[in-house]
Amino acid sequence: MDWRVWHDRYDTPGSRMAQRLQVVQRQIRTALDSSPSGALQIISLCAGQGRDLLEVLANHPRRNDVRARLVELDERNTAFAEQSARASGLHQVEVVTADASLTDQYRDMVPAHLVLICGVFGNITDEDIERTIDVCPQLCATGGSVIWTRHRRAPDRVPLICERFEARGFDLQWLSDHGTELGVGVHRFFGEHQPLATGRHMFKFVGYDKLGL
Repeated sequence: MDWRVWHDRYDTPGSRMAQRLQVVQRQIRTALDSSPSGALQIISLCAGQGRDLLEVLANHPRRNDVRARLVELDERNTAFAEQSARASGLHQVEVVTADASLTDQYRDMVPAHLVLICGVFGNITDEDIERTIDVCPQLCATGGSVIWTRHRRAPDRVPLICERFEARGFDLQWLSDHGTELGVGVHRFFGEHQPLATGRHMFKFVGYDKLGL
């Protein structure tokens, strides 16, 4: 899979990916609007070109309060994200070309007020979905939110994702309609933030094409 070309789908008006991007961006705006005053930390796993977050921050009133780290392995996508961030004057946004599954990438950015796990759950195994959610209490601040995505094609793993988040101290705040193929969810963390266990991999990014999804 060419993940640089994959992002071109966002530019097709009315496409499912364009619609998902808009939904995720609305939820990011809502999270920013409802965040407490003061500095905010945001991390994005497998951030791709960072369009979900960067396009919101570009004109959001809280942009100067945000310190963000986008972690993505494809250097062509990180180059795009870096250029977008600089063009918008978002100098407090750090774009890192690295393995986003490694907990070390977030060592000085947790607990985060907003954790983005978009485009991940549809590309990893069920076991790794659960393992990643299990780490979220180490990534997310108490009162912070996780925004995640997962397609709803069979087998629909959205119920599993919601159950796992709830078992780890997260409450469902918003979930896209069941009838839509591309699921988007928002979970807020009401548990106690846990110390980050470094040196661990949360998942192996397989790709939906190789998973047969």
